Amino acid sequence: MKLEHLACYVRDLEKMKDFYMKYFNAIPNEKYHNPRTGLMTYFLSFEDGARLEIMTRPDMQQAERTLMQSGFIHIAFKLGSKEKVDQMHERLKEEGFIILSGPRTTGDGYYELAFLDPENNQIELVA
Repeated sequence: MKLEHLACYVRDLEKMKDFYMKYFNAIPNEKYHNPRTGLMTYFLSFEDGARLEIMTRPDMQQAERTLMQSGFIHIAFKLGSKEKVDQMHERLKEEGFIILSGPRTTGDGYYELAFLDPENNQIELVA
């Protein structure tokens, strides 16, 4: 079995598409728009074949979120080395992103950095 894709509702579809393209080399498909519901989506493809669907629609609800809640809580990208994690850490700090933790070696052996994307979704970067 293979995980086909993950999906995430976002407030600013174009900004989030650009974020994933800039920092993770995502390749978007052509934007889908359903004029009946107002749904708009992009499928973002990554070099290893993983895909993330980002979606928005006019009737989307915005609930208050915390980092410690049930449900999906973060997405992790494997960068391939500690040096790449450290380089991304410097880049993200310089560009004003909120760093939650790291870079550090976790108790389960991951070398990781956790930060918030432009819409406060948690992203982990691992070596």
